[in-house]
Amino acid sequence: MAEISVTDRDGGVHRVNAREGASLMETLRELEYGVAAICGGMCSCATCHVYVAEEFLDRLPAMQGDEKEILQELESYRPRGSRLSCQIPFEAALGGLEVEIAPEE
Repeated sequence: MAEISVTDRDGGVHRVNAREGASLMETLRELEYGVAAICGGMCSCATCHVYVAEEFLDRLPAMQGDEKEILQELESYRPRGSRLSCQIPFEAALGGLEVEIAPEE
């Protein structure tokens, strides 16, 4: 496990341990203030939308077409930083990752 920083929708910052070998969504949906992840990680609902801190974007896998299409439909979409947490496999190299839970839509 590696520690990450999660900012909830109320602006509270939490340090939590993320599970290596699982998607970031799997860690976030277990938190009381985390993501809903209604589709269970199938990249079809955007209820696991997060904003990734700028300094970590280059460490993430490239965004695929489906993810980008879903995100661009959201009012809360940010061209730089918006990601679906179900599409981010968590590895030790992402230790220290900083994410903010996006607003519900």
